[in-house]
Amino acid sequence: MLDLYNFYLLQVELHVHLDGAIKPETILYFGKKRGIHLPADTVDGLMKQISYSEPESLTYFLQKFDLYMAAIAGDREAIQRIAYEFVEMKAKEGVIYVEVRYCPHLFANCGVDPIPWKQKKGDVTPDDVVSSVNQGLKEGEKVFNIKVKSILCCMRNNPCWSPEIVELCKKYWNDTVVAIDLAGNESVSASCSDHRNAYEEAERCGIHRTVHAGEVGTSQVIKEAVDILKAERIGHGYHIFEDEQLYKRLLEKNIHFELCPWSSRLTGACKTSFEKHPVIRFMKDGANYSLNSDDPLIFRSTIDTDYRIARDHMEFTEEEFKKLNINAAKSCFLEEKDKNKLLCKLHEAYGMVKSKEF
Repeated sequence: MLDLYNFYLLQVELHVHLDGAIKPETILYFGKKRGIHLPADTVDGLMKQISYSEPESLTYFLQKFDLYMAAIAGDREAIQRIAYEFVEMKAKEGVIYVEVRYCPHLFANCGVDPIPWKQKKGDVTPDDVVSSVNQGLKEGEKVFNIKVKSILCCMRNNPCWSPEIVELCKKYWNDTVVAIDLAGNESVSASCSDHRNAYEEAERCGIHRTVHAGEVGTSQVIKEAVDILKAERIGHGYHIFEDEQLYKRLLEKNIHFELCPWSSRLTGACKTSFEKHPVIRFMKDGANYSLNSDDPLIFRSTIDTDYRIARDHMEFTEEEFKKLNINAAKSCFLEEKDKNKLLCKLHEAYGMVKSKEF
């Protein structure tokens, strides 16, 4: 049987949310320091409130952020620290390249309407958030010797934020920002003018594009993501199989699917057993996809959780794990020079070719 700890020293992760990957100790620290009420005052107590392990709904999942985000949002030190600790966390998991995503407006308490998490107005703008995250990520890169980039999320329910988000993508392009995303309630159409205009501007400026689509929404949401927003990657996409012609077209276009098996079970996105999960169809069809942890704080997981599910319930082999990581590297949003270095390092680790410095 494949031993992931020994085999997968090097992994690539493309779909993980910063606000869903915070250490509970850090939440407690800043909650106490800032005098913000939390549902518990110990790690065990907090995790019992924040995390869960049985299937629920996407709405149930999203409500978990209300319990702790006020402890972090609106504080530059806290934001920088969670970014730094995120890099540490991924390095310990054996990840050598990761793209972490977040919405700057959800960490701000100034220059954002509405102000999230019932915060009082402060002085941390969305621009300040990106700057603080970048500092933490870059410090973490130096200390833990992995490469990290970030993706800024637009929110479907707040289209008025999207114009500023694409401008932040432009301002911080490759410092560390490499792409724009659209997340949130999939019943809100991607054809909304603010979302569409932001993505058109991103494409015009060479900013990469991914979209949460077909997680709990229909295949039509995926079609909009590709045809209207010109998405290069799809976050989740499990409901693509409702439209076989669309699926065939995306296979031909080599669109990358960012799959999150454990998340899909807990959010109710996929109601089948793991033995009948859509991931298996992607694997058997030779699709371009990756495995990702999504929100490890709430799901009490690591990237290894998703790999073990694939191994134990989906008949994944060593070769398939190699292939999906190489596909993730090929579909990542690094510049070509750095992407080739990443691929060389993976090939060397998998016994394929000699490595070049990464």
